[in-house]
Amino acid sequence: MASSSTGDSMLFTAYIGAMYKNIKFSDVPINKNVQFNFLLSFAIDYTESSSSPTPTNGKFNIFWDHYKLTPSEVLSMKNNHPNVRVGVSLGGDSVSGQKAIFMPSSIDSWVSNAVSSLKDIINKYHLDGIDINYEHFESGSDTQTFVECIGLLTKNLKENNIVKFVSIAPFDDDDVQKRYQALWKKYGKYIDYVNFQFYSYEQITSKSEFITYFKNERRNYKDGKILASYISDGSKGLKPGKDFFKACEKLKEMNLLHGIFFWCADDSKVLKFKHEVKAQELLAAPRF
Repeated sequence: MASSSTGDSMLFTAYIGAMYKNIKFSDVPINKNVQFNFLLSFAIDYTESSSSPTPTNGKFNIFWDHYKLTPSEVLSMKNNHPNVRVGVSLGGDSVSGQKAIFMPSSIDSWVSNAVSSLKDIINKYHLDGIDINYEHFESGSDTQTFVECIGLLTKNLKENNIVKFVSIAPFDDDDVQKRYQALWKKYGKYIDYVNFQFYSYEQITSKSEFITYFKNERRNYKDGKILASYISDGSKGLKPGKDFFKACEKLKEMNLLHGIFFWCADDSKVLKFKHEVKAQELLAAPRF
């Protein structure tokens, strides 16, 4: 169902900019033998006020560290690294300390506003893609509204060649899974990657357990390019160390691994990106 990705290289994806820790693109080591995607985190359809942000019905504003991650920095990174693409993640967990809730007034008005506002951001920042990362939904809202809003947005951006890639970032929650799986079922042909948040599980204790969860999501998002994932601080999921990499190596041997993503570059900086270097080496290594 999913559309084909660019090239045959495995994908490594880094969410960046949400924590305002003075992170720069150039801080992050990049292996030239992988497809590398940065995802600016986040653009949110809320007002920019830090005191009382309110929903804007699809009119997106920038909530990443745009002082460090500027349009000129995006262009410089892409010019210096031909294997790098930069996208923007939409939604996220919170905005100015409160939940970022998906709350459209209507499907048509939200899609119209979203296409217009995102085109402006994409053009200004020389972006290549979007990531759908909504985690909270208006109480009592129906699944179909989410499916049509996001589906028509991705369809428009893809068919008009405004973006080259689209990813979605579901996680282990019944309501979230219901919405994203319905989106996948109807509009999956416009979605290139499933950035499943395996770290949403409080703790995965073994390689085999991780692989079981991974295979479950392959069934939930049939024919999708599922990315393995970890959280930088190792607080949840399978820790980004020996066991996680063993699981990824096994998935690669089974020809099930399409890439790895992590949350997030801001927090990995203090660790000098040791996990990110190893993850890219794993992805770049030849298949046997």
